[in-house]
Amino acid sequence: MPSDPSRSANRSRLPSLTGLRFVAVLFVFAFHASLQAPFADARLASAYAELTANAGWLGVSFFFVLSGFVLTWSARPDDTARRFWRRRATKVYPLHIVTWGAALALLASAGTPAGVRQAVPNLFLVQTWVPERDVFSSLNDVSWSLSAEVFFYLAFPLLILAVRRIAPERLWLWAVASATAVPLLPLLSELLPPGDPLPFGSGSEEQFWFTYVLPVGRTLEFVLGILLARMVLTGRRIPVNVPVAVALLAVGYAISLRLPFLYGLTSATAVPIGLLIVAIARRDVAGRGSFLAGPVLVRLGEWSFAFYLTHRLLLQHGHRLLGEGRTFATPAAVGLLAAAFALSLALSWLLHIAVERPAMKYLGRSRPDAPAPPPAPPAAPAPTAPALPGAGGGAPA
Repeated sequence: MPSDPSRSANRSRLPSLTGLRFVAVLFVFAFHASLQAPFADARLASAYAELTANAGWLGVSFFFVLSGFVLTWSARPDDTARRFWRRRATKVYPLHIVTWGAALALLASAGTPAGVRQAVPNLFLVQTWVPERDVFSSLNDVSWSLSAEVFFYLAFPLLILAVRRIAPERLWLWAVASATAVPLLPLLSELLPPGDPLPFGSGSEEQFWFTYVLPVGRTLEFVLGILLARMVLTGRRIPVNVPVAVALLAVGYAISLRLPFLYGLTSATAVPIGLLIVAIARRDVAGRGSFLAGPVLVRLGEWSFAFYLTHRLLLQHGHRLLGEGRTFATPAAVGLLAAAFALSLALSWLLHIAVERPAMKYLGRSRPDAPAPPPAPPAAPAPTAPALPGAGGGAPA
């Protein structure tokens, strides 16, 4: 394939972005904890629910933009699409299958077994292509985002080739276009015929699916991450530092809480998320790092995928065992949430060392190349398929 001018760029390790993955999953945990409504104090419960109302959407958007950025940053010129897809599959599917099985067992024990219509699409991570909430939010409902990630991975070899054809000085135009298209999704969803109303927020289930769940639309955030990584790699100036990016994200989040529900999901936060990722990555490249690059947060970031896939099951079914809909005095509620967090963390460590790491080690390795044949007489060169870039780094949401 054509040489990549960014190969001369400093492709340093980005440990701060690994630490950032754990921060992102904390937002998701806080959001899902609020859905359990454990606080008996009505004022505290209302304040907590309002504060974290969009935290889950924010965390998942972080993962999507970060995935595009990290995969682009670590893409290898000698990689092929097949090897890339193999690594991604061994990253995603072993943990997904374990938690899928756990969800099946927990639902059966609760007397609400999942049907084939939910279980099969969920197992194969195609549930997001079905515009029905009892399918795309079935079993371990957080796995819907893995379905989107699988689509991103399938498209990545072609997307990165297309983005590499963009002249460096024009990358910012494409980044602006990608970011501008994000708020168009809820606008376009208003063209859909009326459907079943959402039990949360405003709009219909079909509008929510189109705006937030459908992988095609979420690809905009993934592509934004790809474009931003290319901008950094090709030396484009993005005049933002970490404090400014954090401030912009805080403002964007506050705005998202005041927007109509469908517009508040990602419209106000996608760009600040991308700018924060860029600012943190540039600190690592410059050797200045951040607290996110500390060994504890990096280790927690490595566990974040397993944490993401286990915490929702623990929150939901733990609350069910204690009493569905039961509320608790503030100290007890805080203690229960802390216990759920600690148990999720312990399980994520166990799954990381017992499932995720062994799968990546033994299943993600490419087969050794076949021995080279003896040299043949010179002949006209046959056309060969171009190598497609891959990556080893980003964790799914």
